[in-house]
Amino acid sequence: MIFPKHQLVGYVGLPGSPALGPLDKDLDARAAKLDKLSRAYAAGRTPLPVMELIAVVAKGSRGKDGLYRGRIDDAKIEEYLTVARKHKMLLLLDIQPGRAKVLPEVKRLERWLKEPDIGLAFDPEWAVGPTQVPGRVFGHTTGAELDAIAAYLSGLVQSNGLPEKVFVFHQLSTRIVSDEKALKAHPGVVTIKSVDGIGARSDKLKTWAKLTTGLPPAVHAGFKLFYTEDARHGPLMTPAQVMALKPRPELVIYE
Repeated sequence: MIFPKHQLVGYVGLPGSPALGPLDKDLDARAAKLDKLSRAYAAGRTPLPVMELIAVVAKGSRGKDGLYRGRIDDAKIEEYLTVARKHKMLLLLDIQPGRAKVLPEVKRLERWLKEPDIGLAFDPEWAVGPTQVPGRVFGHTTGAELDAIAAYLSGLVQSNGLPEKVFVFHQLSTRIVSDEKALKAHPGVVTIKSVDGIGARSDKLKTWAKLTTGLPPAVHAGFKLFYTEDARHGPLMTPAQVMALKPRPELVIYE
């Protein structure tokens, strides 16, 4: 069981893109640093570090298929998985779909999602409509769409005899997810909302309160810290400050 046994702590990243998080290079060194950081969050649980790799990245240009997203190749996923396994960490494959439909992007990664230590993350801020451009507008998802992803992952877990699979969805504003109550519990899937508010501590706490009030029973709470963007507004929140939040953030991610 992932919860309540474990406390998840993660780094996010894309190869060669330091602006998108610390997992851009030097993976072994970063994993060692993450392992140490995760212990500061234990608070009575077993720390479980998480590497969140952006496997599908939203782009500001159309690309060949006009879908405003790029995909990293399997060799890169393999490279991250090798490091994650060496350090006994979970690997999450994160999807920023641009104009593509998210469920086909998830299913395209099925060979990886059948692995026992690979989960999924979805960043709907970057899921835009057929005439929209990522980065110019906030993307959007629905509780029904999130539920369809969770149901698909549950099917993989059951048909392949896998351990519990982590499914994270990121959210920084109330308008990014509508009708969240349509997201239900699914056997073998641990669903976590990562609250991605950026800014001063006071602003992050307001976003946290807004996005965790009325959390569906099937959803656990997660919290994201931004090394660069948050630090522009004051010191980064400490592990003690983060763990004092209510409800408990069961996943803490650094970007």
